[in-house]
Amino acid sequence: MESDCRIPVACCRPRVLVLHALFWGLVSLRVFGAALLSTEKPAAENTAAPPCWRQEAFVVTTECLQCNAFQTRTWSACGPTGYVERVNCTKSNKDEHKSCRSTVMEEHRFWKFEAAMLGLTLLFGIVVVFRQRWLDRLASEKVRRQIESI
Repeated sequence: MESDCRIPVACCRPRVLVLHALFWGLVSLRVFGAALLSTEKPAAENTAAPPCWRQEAFVVTTECLQCNAFQTRTWSACGPTGYVERVNCTKSNKDEHKSCRSTVMEEHRFWKFEAAMLGLTLLFGIVVVFRQRWLDRLASEKVRRQIESI
């Protein structure tokens, strides 16, 4: 009796199907979750005038610094990155705060990513070695049984 499955038999096993469903579920959750979090705010909140540094040239008067707890709660510029710099708009001569990316923060994030990738590489390398040993053991058992049956 032949199977109607057009994909390899290994892919039809329940465990493999569950792992595929779990993987693609997590991927879709990550993608759709990011899309939901990045939706624009209601129009009522966007009615405030845009900051001057978006409309005209500016000079950075204070370099990028990490916000303290009080600043994080009170300044909206601290929200996106946790770092803020003071800018002076040239035309209107206004001092405003602007969110910025800290090189220290970016470097920490980079090394965390590198460490995670190294850890995953080691983990999956070990999984591959154990799986290969297991498959080799199954193959040698099969050969042994075939030889014994002769």
